[in-house]
Amino acid sequence: MATEEDIKTEKGFPPPHPSEDERERADELIAPKDGVVAVVHDSAQDLEEADEGSAPAQLGAKRYVYAGYFAAAIGIAFLSSKFIELVWTRLQMWKPQYVGEPHGEMIMPIAGAIGVGVAWYYWREQRTRELAEEVASELSKVTWPSKDEVMSSTAVVIVTTIFSTIFFALMDRFWSFLTNLVYGT
Repeated sequence: MATEEDIKTEKGFPPPHPSEDERERADELIAPKDGVVAVVHDSAQDLEEADEGSAPAQLGAKRYVYAGYFAAAIGIAFLSSKFIELVWTRLQMWKPQYVGEPHGEMIMPIAGAIGVGVAWYYWREQRTRELAEEVASELSKVTWPSKDEVMSSTAVVIVTTIFSTIFFALMDRFWSFLTNLVYGT
């Protein structure tokens, strides 16, 4: 009869306690030698990312650069599709016998290719990419307000707006009253 640990091990769960060999290997990896603690990396990529000071699974500020280029490609594709459809419609109105109705199945791939092409072109431009990375790096340093700060700031704005509205409404009534006294209308 199999024990609960055997069943978990068969299903891929690690055993609850490491074996003797695993403990010895861990002690070798962690044990300081000459006052220096050894750090073990699985790949060269982990070493490069450790040198940069970022975690291997995170992109840091570069994720904003990638997202920006992706959003730009989508935006350019959208605008291109509208422009192509406009031009196609105008051509169809001008020469209906030669140009048929605009077809989305033709326009969308063309517009998508334009969007990807423009984004790729600017990605290949070293200065543009450096500028985008610098902006993303600076934006990653921004500290965002907490929920309590946002709530209190919003309350201040709402109270100030209400106060200003009431104040200017009363001033308008007052000046209207004075104007009616002076001009007698």
